[in-house]
Amino acid sequence: MRKHWMLENSRLKILLPVALLLVGIGCAWTVIATRPQMTLQTPNAEVPLVTVIQVEPQTLRLDVHSQGIVTPRNEIDLIPEVSGKIIQLHTDFVTGGFFTRNDVLVSIDPRDYDYAIAQAQAQIAEAKRQLAMEEAQADQAHNEWQALGEGIATSLAMREPQLAEAHAKLKAAEASLLQAQIKRSRCELRAPFTGRLQTKLAGLGQTIQAGEKLAHLYSTDLAEIRLPIPTDQLAYLDLPLGTGGRQCDASSLPCPKVILTADFAGTPQTWEGRIVRSEGKLDDTTGVLYAVAEVINPYTQKDDHPPLLAGLFVQAQVQGKALQNLFVLPQNAIDAAQQVLVVDNELRLHLRHLEVLRNEPDRILVKEGLNAGERIVTSGIQVPVEGMKVRVE
Repeated sequence: MRKHWMLENSRLKILLPVALLLVGIGCAWTVIATRPQMTLQTPNAEVPLVTVIQVEPQTLRLDVHSQGIVTPRNEIDLIPEVSGKIIQLHTDFVTGGFFTRNDVLVSIDPRDYDYAIAQAQAQIAEAKRQLAMEEAQADQAHNEWQALGEGIATSLAMREPQLAEAHAKLKAAEASLLQAQIKRSRCELRAPFTGRLQTKLAGLGQTIQAGEKLAHLYSTDLAEIRLPIPTDQLAYLDLPLGTGGRQCDASSLPCPKVILTADFAGTPQTWEGRIVRSEGKLDDTTGVLYAVAEVINPYTQKDDHPPLLAGLFVQAQVQGKALQNLFVLPQNAIDAAQQVLVVDNELRLHLRHLEVLRNEPDRILVKEGLNAGERIVTSGIQVPVEGMKVRVE
């Protein structure tokens, strides 16, 4: 009995693992057989949506921008040529005072110079008297020699040296009178141009010396502004370059218009001028050429428009030449390599290199590389590929 139980127990130990293994294999087969089938699908590539502009050739005027400081055309020191006491000044002989051409600015006491004129006139009268006496004596000597003399008369006997001396003294006296009159005329210092007094250095009753500075004057009929022009911008301007800096005029050489702007009393103001000449050579330090703009009557004030004061810093827009067949692109349409993305009629993308004429802050001007009516991508492409398909917004 015991032996039979032991035999059954041994069989159970053998069959139980086998049964468990068979059950596991059956379960695994069932899972594999009933698993869901995967369907392979080809992913759909999304065509990028781009923004484009259509370009057309244009005729554009290429202005040149510069800046400068307003300066008077004429600027001098008022210096007397004679000494004396100031007895009269112009009513506006003050800092900032205005005057017109030929106004008497300073009057110097003329009495010493009137006395010199009187002395010179007396010397002339004396010289004329001596000349008349010498002429009479010369005539007498000539007559006496003809009556009593023999041979050839000497110049001394004919009183020719004495007569020449009398003529020379008369001329010297007349020159002294002219010099005295010139000095007398210099007692009045007149304005050589219409202008304004910048600095006053003398006052009424002051005794001054010849060569002493009395004031600093500048003209107000014309104002000038030296505008630096880079050499690469000269091609856009009609400037007098090869004529020795001569001024332009309407008949020979056009004067490019200049619009000057500046903040004056907190308000933007504009003035109009003309380029009248260019300076003779390039600047040694910067390599730029200076063009000179001119404004007529800069101190005229009309309709609350302020005058163009000397010393004011202004921005200048110089009118340039008009060029044809130029294309205008926004800054975001072209990359650093001067390439753009062109969309053809089949909505395919193409990279194209351009010849850029000018790069401005708000636009790019293209000279070569584009055709009329072409579409240029401005946004929507991160990594462009030649020939890729796109959608146009």
